[in-house]
This record gives sequence, C-alpha cells and structure tokens, in this order.
Amino acid sequence: MGNPLRSAQDRRLPRIPEPCALVIFGVTGDLSRKKLIPAVYDLANRGLLPPGFVVLGFARRDWGDGDFESLAYEAAKKGARTPWREDVWQRLASQFQFVPGSFDDDAAFDHLAETLDDLRERNGIPGNAAFYFSIPPAAFPLVLNQLARTGMADNAKSGGWRRVVVEKPFGNDLQTAISLNQLVDEVFTPGDVYRIDHYLGKETVQNILALRFANSLFEPVWNSKYVDSVQITMAEDVGIGTRAAFYDASGAARDVLQNHLLQLLALVAMEEPTSFDPDDVRAEKLKVLKAIAIPKDISKGSVRGQYLPGWVAGERAVGYLEEKNIPADSTTETYAAVRLGIQNRRWAEVPFYVRVGKRMPRRVTEIAILFKKAPHLPFDPADVEMLGHNQLVIRVQPDEGVVLKYGSKVPGTTMEVRDIAMDFQYGEAFTESSPEAYERLVLDVLVGDRTLFPDAAEIEQSWQVIDPLEAAWAGTKPEPYRSGEWGPRASDEMLAREGRAWRRA
Repeated sequence: MGNPLRSAQDRRLPRIPEPCALVIFGVTGDLSRKKLIPAVYDLANRGLLPPGFVVLGFARRDWGDGDFESLAYEAAKKGARTPWREDVWQRLASQFQFVPGSFDDDAAFDHLAETLDDLRERNGIPGNAAFYFSIPPAAFPLVLNQLARTGMADNAKSGGWRRVVVEKPFGNDLQTAISLNQLVDEVFTPGDVYRIDHYLGKETVQNILALRFANSLFEPVWNSKYVDSVQITMAEDVGIGTRAAFYDASGAARDVLQNHLLQLLALVAMEEPTSFDPDDVRAEKLKVLKAIAIPKDISKGSVRGQYLPGWVAGERAVGYLEEKNIPADSTTETYAAVRLGIQNRRWAEVPFYVRVGKRMPRRVTEIAILFKKAPHLPFDPADVEMLGHNQLVIRVQPDEGVVLKYGSKVPGTTMEVRDIAMDFQYGEAFTESSPEAYERLVLDVLVGDRTLFPDAAEIEQSWQVIDPLEAAWAGTKPEPYRSGEWGPRASDEMLAREGRAWRRA
C-alpha cells in the first residue's frame, strides 16, 4: 500500500529514478573523473539513487572491476561536493563494473550487451540504461553504430528505457550537426536523446526562469522600451590546458559561444512558456534562436582575439602560440565578441553583446541587462556624474547571485546621486548548497526529464548563427591581447562606436 501522506503533486519530494544502469564510455577520461563520478557519489549521498543502481565503465584499459573501483574512489573523494561517507561509498562501489575494449571492438560491445542483460536477474534492473558519451566527438558515430548493431539502443528489445547523453560540441558546423542528429535519432528514439549543456544545470541559470516568470517586478521593463542593451560575458583566467588538439581545431566561438552563451541568450530573451513542460520551454527558446540577426558587416560587428604572454593573478602566463602542441602559425581565436540582434517586437533595436575569452583577469560568467537612462534628470549635471545605467546582473559563476544597480543620494548636504548595488548571493540566502551542474543533469537523465537539454532544432539553429561568422573570419588573423587583459582593444572600440562600453565584470 502506498504512503497516504505522499502526494505525487508535491514537488518538494525528491525525484528518485527507477532501478537502472549508467554506462560511461571513456570512463577514465577527465570529464568522467572530475565531474561524472563525483556527481554519482553526491547523488548517492543525498539518497537520490535507487537500489540496484549500477555504473558500467567502458574504456580502452586492461582493467578489472577492482582497478575501476580504485580510480572511481580517488575521483569521487577528490571531487565530491557533499561530505565523504565511507558507508555510502562502499554501497555504491559494490555496484561498479568495468568492461575493457576499444570502440571498434565488436567482442567488447557484445560483452557489454551481455553484462546489461545479466543485470536483469542479478540486480533487478528491468532493462533501463543510460549511455553517457564522455568521449571525443569523432568517436560518436562509431559508438552509436555499435549500440545499434548489438540492439543495446532498442527500448523494445531491452524491455526498459534506453537513453543516450551526448556532450558538446554537437558537430562543428551545421552540416555535421545535421548528420549527427540524424544518426543519433535513428539509433535511439528522438525522445531518448539528451544533448547536454552543463551550463543549463547551474542553479543560477535555472534561476533566470524564476526571476523572470515568478515575479511581476521585471516583466514590464523586460523589453526594448526600457532596456538599452544586454551583455553576456564568459571570461576564464586559464588557458587551454591539455585541450590543445581539440581547441585549436575549434576555437572560442565553436567551443562555447555556439552552445553555452547562445543558450543563456535564449533564456534571457524568450517569451513566457505556457508551462514548464520540456517541449514548451524549448519551443520558446527556439523562437529566439531563429530571430537572432548577425551583424550586416561582420568585420565591424565582431572581434576575434588571441592571447599573448602576460600576467594573470600575479603569475606569468605564456601566449597561445607558446602553448604545448599549438602550431606557431595558428590563427585560432581564444577570444570572440559579437553584436547580435533579435528580430521581434520585444527586442527590436536592442543589441546583445556576447563575449567569451581565455586568459582574462578573472573567471566570471554573467548576464548584464543595462536599462536606458531616465528620460529627464532634474539634477545639476555635476550631481549625477557618478550615475550610470540601472543594471540587473545575473552572476552565473563563480559568485552565484543577482545584483541590482540603481542610483541613490549620497548622504550629505548636497543632492549628489551615484550608483549603489543590492546584492543577493546564493551562499548567504539559502542554507542548502547548490548541486553541481552535472549532479542535476545526471539525475534528470535517469528520471527522464528533458527540460534542461537542448533538442536537435536548437543545436542546428545555433550553428546557423555561428557558421556565417566562421565563414567571414576564415583567412583572417585574430587581434592580439595580453594575458590578463579584458580582450583586444578592437572589442572596446566595437561598443564605443555605438556610445557604449563593456561592463567591468
């Protein structure tokens, strides 16, 4: 008999998946060790994983289950967000298994299929499995074809649900994205494909929807009548690390502008959905992506940059061309800024300035809505010299929160007005710490909630924005900027031509 006090309508109740398996391809890689395994431990520690949950690791290593458990132990203990509890780990680790093999090894995939079948009897898992592609994008087709060949992607054959999680970048242009979408939708049913953008798992990104649609305060001014411009910044203080081969082939625009930043733009600019059903939310985001207008003159409305040697946080930083495994004549951008418009009534004539860069002075991702100045200021000009635009700033990371900047009188005998800030921080306002993005997204995959996952149409429409930029940039050299600076001088000049400046993040 069910609990009479437990209501299905009570959204405060934890969501716990059905018994299932999580199969991680590339389980020995950085993403798995730094994000996925710690996220699985944190979910277990919070009591959000079902009895009989199994993690199957697949990689090109001659390992046994014990070797995999040792790697997972170190990864989980180092990356866990929640307190370490040995009893939780022991229960979880007893359900870890490892299958060695390469992606072109038919026998290894046959063994993986047999292992999943065995879980029905041994662990009471009725054919439910999610396959996580923590692997280079070039390997996606090979693994998808193996899953199709063995029938592991077939819901009917498995007797449960089969889902696939695909990491970005999803293709490297529109045509490759379309081909990959077609392949993954042929192997799995479209409703079982989860294209992951970890930014959408961040609490502050989800809070954009709450901020906009749970309050009547902002909606009346959320339009071109009151908004002067919108700035979306993703700055990193680090270089490319160990990602030289991937990064030099993609660059800043393909790496994060096409996915993270266009998704943030869509959430800020979208209309209110009729409900928070995944299809309704994605429909409104897609409308925004389709309405994006790139600059008529891309050479004036965008800037590419590449970092030179310099100083970041008091430490010497090498230039991009001095990074290990980067060609000395590389023209790949490590900084990109572009002025976008949105062709609809709400946002007509409002510029959306989007920028991303590495080796910047500090790490920060934020969305700044800058409002128009008051149409009439009945003050002496000298009294309002320190007054700027009203601003609503959503800080995505690292100091998660929201800042509202507005003018206020300075105490004293004169009417001097300057900007002050009302600052809300998650860490101070709530006692519960925010889940890590992968923690939320892995749980969503296992319970079958696709709200925070872009669909094929969104991915393809985002490439419709990026491809013309890449075509215009082809054959050009990026503007240089020193490590520790906020990008090339040309980026400041792009805004200055329109009487604006980048917000000091």
